[in-house]
Amino acid sequence: MHDEPASLASRLRQRAHAAIAADGGWWPFDRFMAFALYEPGLGYYSRSDRMFGAMPSYGSDFVTAPELSPLFGAALAAQVAQALDATGTDEVWEFGAGSGKLAGQLLRALGPRVRRYRIVDLSGALRARQQESLAAFGAQVSWETALPSQLEGVVVGNEVLDAMPVQLLHFDGAQWFERGVGSDGARFGWSDRPTALRPPLAAPYVPGTVTEIHAQAEAFIRTLAATLKRGAVFLIDYGFPEAEYYLPQRHGGTLMCHQAHRADADPLSDLGEKDITAHVNFSGIALAGQDAGLTVLGYTSQARFLLNCGLADLLESADLPARSAAQKLVNEHEMGELFKVIGFATGEGFDALGFRAGDRSHRL
Repeated sequence: MHDEPASLASRLRQRAHAAIAADGGWWPFDRFMAFALYEPGLGYYSRSDRMFGAMPSYGSDFVTAPELSPLFGAALAAQVAQALDATGTDEVWEFGAGSGKLAGQLLRALGPRVRRYRIVDLSGALRARQQESLAAFGAQVSWETALPSQLEGVVVGNEVLDAMPVQLLHFDGAQWFERGVGSDGARFGWSDRPTALRPPLAAPYVPGTVTEIHAQAEAFIRTLAATLKRGAVFLIDYGFPEAEYYLPQRHGGTLMCHQAHRADADPLSDLGEKDITAHVNFSGIALAGQDAGLTVLGYTSQARFLLNCGLADLLESADLPARSAAQKLVNEHEMGELFKVIGFATGEGFDALGFRAGDRSHRL
């Protein structure tokens, strides 16, 4: 018999209070976020509750592009196919595969061009769901618990970077503090400590500014670069280049929670019952990859990327409901502009299809 979600959340909160107390009464926010999302068996992504779906009635908290329309994966497949050919590889690696929808879409579009589709996911509950939904592909799909010492193939990740824990910084007008989480045994509260950490961009920050830095996401890119001996990487997520991310007007930061298709900015409440995310600083991601030896193939909006990959042609042959759903992928006020795509490759790179028009690499 499975525990009810409320019971799991209660156990997670109790464990967090005890662990924070054991660590002296304070955790940096990235430690708290990692615990809330990934604590085995209890964290948000470690539970079996359904989290992906187009409507709250599905029991979901948010919707991702592959859940909205299969045309997302069909268009992305054109870029993946080109990258496989350009790099002479035959494997696809997906990080954070969610419900498995994107994997299914890519596998159906690419067929035998992919010898092996490998999924890396921290969540055992999500792996079980993926294995069920992708059972028809048999041994073509495998699940990996860790990166190998060397990797060859095309890497994809949709909404992976935004779920990586971030550190929070608070500026009081005179000095910077690292914002962390304290506990009195019953409630969590914000608690700041002086720090030498700084945002990567020197800007006229206003007193009261709270913002994020992305050490874990950038470390992930460096690790991936060290592992990828031949291949390419395509990451899709919401975010901005550095000059837009650290605007003085964005003094509240980008930290956001999602529950039942509603957004809030309070990660200390309903622990384990909602997603916690932060927008991506794509300049930091680009520099991390470049400094680790990868070539930046391009950076653009999701709308431009999908249109470059043939989404318009796919829409022509789709029925009206399918066209309507797919419009959310490219509309400016939906996913089209907020979501961005960044690409990397080993070696000198290649003229990547998805960035042929509207490349914004110069803005990183």
